[in-house]
Amino acid sequence: MTARPFEAGERVLLTDTRDRRYLIVLGTGKQFHSHLGAIEHDDLIGAPEGSTVRTTNGAALTAFRPTLSDFVLKMKRGAQVVYPKDIGLILVYADVYPGATVVEAGTGSGSLTLALSRAVGVDGRVISYEVRDDHHEQAAENIAAFYEGSGGKPENVELRVGDVFEGIPENGVDRMVLDLPEPWHAFGSDGVAAALAPGGIFCCYLPTIPQVSQTVEAMRAARFSFLTTLEGLVRTWNVDGQSVRPDHRMVAHTGFIVTGRKLA
Repeated sequence: MTARPFEAGERVLLTDTRDRRYLIVLGTGKQFHSHLGAIEHDDLIGAPEGSTVRTTNGAALTAFRPTLSDFVLKMKRGAQVVYPKDIGLILVYADVYPGATVVEAGTGSGSLTLALSRAVGVDGRVISYEVRDDHHEQAAENIAAFYEGSGGKPENVELRVGDVFEGIPENGVDRMVLDLPEPWHAFGSDGVAAALAPGGIFCCYLPTIPQVSQTVEAMRAARFSFLTTLEGLVRTWNVDGQSVRPDHRMVAHTGFIVTGRKLA
């Protein structure tokens, strides 16, 4: 793959020597200002990834295209985002694969929607429901922003305003991922979980133990099997020569992930 230089209109992540990060959109003739001084966007346009530029105060800033994780932590939020550590667990434990059809609710700020879109690939499909118009609009803006400069919103994502508990037209979907406060309403003879194909995986993201307990019992009653409840805790480490120690801060509890498989 040939290295592609930075272009006007795309997002670039700037990092300083203390690993502080700044997300900007390149524009011809524009400047980026911070406490470190200013840089010219034109100094980056046409430059390769990994280039270092100096501010007017002499500080070094290194430029890369943002990863999905970088973007999620910096993007505008209408609702709380699903954090990268949980996104990774959801994709693996819900076994979201290329070509899968996934129903998501609620969209929130769109962080998980972006990851699901990548995981299902061009042959898959993500249908994401959100009850609030403002959150729907913010998610649409964030998804378009992530793909800005490379064609806009991916064709495999469909964002809808609606309540999945009032019924959905989809049937025989491969995976269902809910980030809602009362996912147990998905079960029952006329619940939205009926849209899952036999063997399909239901996954939900919940902040509290009482929600987890009620959801798991509802899944058992609906004859779901292989029930799993987990959380992920991430601790980074500082490695500097012989000084190797855990960082003083870590990303601890953010939410529980519950998965189960639908029996025939």
